[in-house]
Amino acid sequence: MDSPGPAILPGPVAQRARGIRLLACDVDGVLTDGRLQFFAAAGGVVEGKSFSILDGFGVKLLQETGVAVALITGRRSDIVTRRAREMGVRHVAQGVDDKKAAWGSLLAELSLEPAQSAYIGDDWPDLAVIRACGLGITVPNAPELLRRHAHYVTQAAGGAGAVRETCELIMAAQGTLQNRIDAWLQ
Repeated sequence: MDSPGPAILPGPVAQRARGIRLLACDVDGVLTDGRLQFFAAAGGVVEGKSFSILDGFGVKLLQETGVAVALITGRRSDIVTRRAREMGVRHVAQGVDDKKAAWGSLLAELSLEPAQSAYIGDDWPDLAVIRACGLGITVPNAPELLRRHAHYVTQAAGGAGAVRETCELIMAAQGTLQNRIDAWLQ
């Protein structure tokens, strides 16, 4: 199954993507479809989330090119910690009320400028970062306010390949996508 991927990169988006050294992602609504699942279990309730394998593989591919990936989310969940570990994501901020402050701290830690960061989010708590970063991205089902301020709106929905599309967009702009594809053609 092919990932959705951007059909044609708009010039300004490609230009912004060339200098990206960090992709920061919201979780619920971006790496998942935004639905929360709760299951009855012995001793209480267990939370569940569904993640796309396409997104996870895209994150791994992007990291192989030297672009760091981070997760910044307003909720706390052991599932997010586990998924981040599976994808090799070292930078995870959970229970964050001020995503722009968390993002700013991450930039300082990695010695990066805002223009070197892309951010993908799906709702109002993500808006300040989308407006401040070098490449602000949202998903098609995000509120109109986010779509209006984002530099790019993915074709794929959150939890259904939006992050993979974003990873491929960045790699295509940086000239590293074909290398990653060629490695799998051998």
